[in-house]
Amino acid sequence: MTDLLNPVERTALLTAALRAAETRREDRLYEDPYAAQFVGDAGPGLLAEIRAATFPPDRPRDLPSTPDYNAIRTRFFDDFLLAAAQDPDMTQIVLAPSGMDSRAYRLKWPDHIRYFEVDRPAVLEFKADRIRGVTPQVDHRAVAVDLTADDWEKRLVDAGYDPSLPATWLLEGLLYYIPEPDTHRMLERVAALCTPGSHIAADLVNAAALSLPHMRGLLDVFARWGCPWRFGSDEPEALFEQYGFDVEATQPGEPGADFGRWPDPVPARDVKDVRRVFFVHGRRR
Repeated sequence: MTDLLNPVERTALLTAALRAAETRREDRLYEDPYAAQFVGDAGPGLLAEIRAATFPPDRPRDLPSTPDYNAIRTRFFDDFLLAAAQDPDMTQIVLAPSGMDSRAYRLKWPDHIRYFEVDRPAVLEFKADRIRGVTPQVDHRAVAVDLTADDWEKRLVDAGYDPSLPATWLLEGLLYYIPEPDTHRMLERVAALCTPGSHIAADLVNAAALSLPHMRGLLDVFARWGCPWRFGSDEPEALFEQYGFDVEATQPGEPGADFGRWPDPVPARDVKDVRRVFFVHGRRR
């Protein structure tokens, strides 16, 4: 069934493999008992390629540590979603795209939450087949639609989403895979579904991460898989502000996004020509 997944969707199998590996660590930042079920046939090979590029045997590492980054990202967004869900007025959570995420199954959610996973039918079918018989710990709604479709908003509303109520949106592992115009269109469409007080979070790289010579080892892997990184921004706050969101952009290794695991220095925002990743998080005005 993995043959039905497009290149970007197959990276969800990489994420599952990384989460399964993190779960096996004694010092794990979270436990995902379902990740190993989502890895599929391709996941181990994808992870092996990333490890080979990130930790070359013949020289020091000069790429970001993908396993540590993924562990921090997952934990950071776990905490973000769970904190938002504690507000009794926050009744909707949307993962778009959801990929091989298992938060609906592995985290404990308040009873007032309705949880939506949006992704292409092939992804959700693969996932449902792998987790058959497991009950979500939340009122769970799968919305099988391509996020490039003209009517995905209608499909979400038809599944029970109410744009007049506050919602929390997570755009995880998405924005650097799509061209800049598509990023703007995505944020515009999400903003139109978010009433004031809604929350949003996403991960984003900076522009230099797409072009620095020492990033080639990682960029070439994704390009070879057919899913090159296409977009980065040095001003994520300004990007989201255009669409009515007041956000902070936290780099891995900064307070609240370290968890004792980020192995590299964290460059100040005014330092030029360095790679960066941002965890963007904030509210709709």
